[in-house]
Amino acid sequence: MNLLKYNYSDTEKKTLKKMFWNSGLVFASFNQVKMEGNAFCITMAPALQELYEDDEERKLALKRHDNFFNTHAVFLAFIAGIAYAMEREKVTKGSVDDDTIESIKVELMGPTAGIGDAFFFNCLRIIAAGIAIGLCSTGNVIGVLLFILLYGGSQMVARYYLIRIGYSMGTSFIDQIFQSGLMQSLTKSASILGIGMVGAMVASMVSVNLTLNLNVGETSVELFSIIDSIMPGLCSIILVFYLMSLIKKGVKPITLVIGILIFCILISFIGSLLV
Repeated sequence: MNLLKYNYSDTEKKTLKKMFWNSGLVFASFNQVKMEGNAFCITMAPALQELYEDDEERKLALKRHDNFFNTHAVFLAFIAGIAYAMEREKVTKGSVDDDTIESIKVELMGPTAGIGDAFFFNCLRIIAAGIAIGLCSTGNVIGVLLFILLYGGSQMVARYYLIRIGYSMGTSFIDQIFQSGLMQSLTKSASILGIGMVGAMVASMVSVNLTLNLNVGETSVELFSIIDSIMPGLCSIILVFYLMSLIKKGVKPITLVIGILIFCILISFIGSLLV
């Protein structure tokens, strides 16, 4: 099946066009709590508007897509296209559930981020900048325009096609796995990989650096260094699960961020007084 020649309906074309333009807002609402979560929700909004006629169901779907999300800006459109296909499958056939959609989203974040960063940021950006700098060094303003065209323009073109490829691939892929009976295995695998991705993100993005020295005679023992040697990242895991329990109780993420900031400042201040 040629993914670029998928037979889109007029409604699908209209929705994908809106999603493409919305995907360009990926950094307009970027924050340290959800990162690209708000942008992904905005990108999915036209699809959910099309698929969910009931306001309450649409609200729940929007809320579901407004969680933490982070990948390369170009490949956000690709994942949104797949999510659109899965949402359609959920509404029309009821064979895909919310957990499956979320698991596949989380599973794809890491690999697509690596591909996008390697190609666009570390390769194409350097090539475009090298050409542009050569022209700008001679006072030629075309260098600036050429950089915008090569680097920015290529990403727009890639987003345009990737969101359609994601949708058409997702639609055909879903049909194939249902015909072969692999849906249950896929759901379980996606859940496992999704949990693994979350665990990897916790290990790489959450850092708890505490210093607590215990003086035993003339020997000083750093407590948290010993804990890390036994089970690396234990403090980070404990912190994440504690914050999750507070969020489930209704505490807002921004309140937790400010609370952690204040707590760290107080601990640092107290530590400086004890030195």
